[in-house]
Amino acid sequence: MAFFGLLLGGFGIVRAMGKNHLYQSTTAKQPVLQSVTEEALTQKESEAWQDGWVKYKNTVYAYNEDILTFLIMGIDKQSDAEEVAEGTNGGQADALFLAVLNPRNRQMKVIGINRNTMTDIDIYDENGTYTSTVKAQIAIQHGFGNGMEESCEYQKKAVANLFYQLPIHGYAAVNMSAIATINDAVGGVEVTVPADLDGFGEEFIEGKQLQLQGENAFWFVKYRDTEVFGSADLRLERQKEYLNGLIEEAKQAVHKDVSVVIDLYQAVKPRMVTDISLDEAVYLAPILAEYAFGREDFYLVPGETVMGEKFEEFYLDEDAMFEMILDIFYEKVQ
Repeated sequence: MAFFGLLLGGFGIVRAMGKNHLYQSTTAKQPVLQSVTEEALTQKESEAWQDGWVKYKNTVYAYNEDILTFLIMGIDKQSDAEEVAEGTNGGQADALFLAVLNPRNRQMKVIGINRNTMTDIDIYDENGTYTSTVKAQIAIQHGFGNGMEESCEYQKKAVANLFYQLPIHGYAAVNMSAIATINDAVGGVEVTVPADLDGFGEEFIEGKQLQLQGENAFWFVKYRDTEVFGSADLRLERQKEYLNGLIEEAKQAVHKDVSVVIDLYQAVKPRMVTDISLDEAVYLAPILAEYAFGREDFYLVPGETVMGEKFEEFYLDEDAMFEMILDIFYEKVQ
């Protein structure tokens, strides 16, 4: 009994350290939304106004500073994570998601970002020197740098800027080759196929329910036919469906045995680049089991795909994006 108590105490200490590290991991305190809306303030609002508040459609909002936000990247590589020469060989971020944890209402939300979202991309030469900023697909940003922490930091900056300089408390860039490992670690993932996957067999038809195992999970998340217009949108819908199932399975696995997250962290580590330390992962593990999450908590960045000169381009619906950020990251000021 004494040993068990000591073990739990040590686990609690590690969790506390992880929590402190996460909240200290970003210098940004809140998004910069004030300049987006220019609604006039009433005299009462002017007298009570605080830095960072936003007025939109006659309602005042304040950023929820207790929120923790993490960038999850799926990198188009089927090998272990390894450093590459400076240039454009870092691998594109074919999957981009923000996981948002809100301690105030004990809820988790996930935001899917279309890999073709047109935004500011920083360009670096073969020496790693910044040269310019251009409008391009957001997934390209990770390709610059050394394929490791440097590339991740570039991608994190691009996503943060897309969300008006949103604080991001950690990232995990996982090479696509790790999908089967993650999938099987939670016992497989049940999905409903959102659209036919030609060439993958009769079971991969729209509306079919499947229990994905191993390589089937990999191809379900990774595959897209670039000859079909909107293929990135179709794949994002499959990734959304898969993540809904994965989160549910992971919640159940952690609820049964919280140490499973440590085993998974170690198993995926060779194919992952992350600034989330093991103590931070230990802090987050019980949250995954405890926080509410349903299909209504999965958002997609709003916008439209059009055909560019050579490749598909996704353009934001700025108004809908602004409202989504307020809905997820802000609270009404009473």
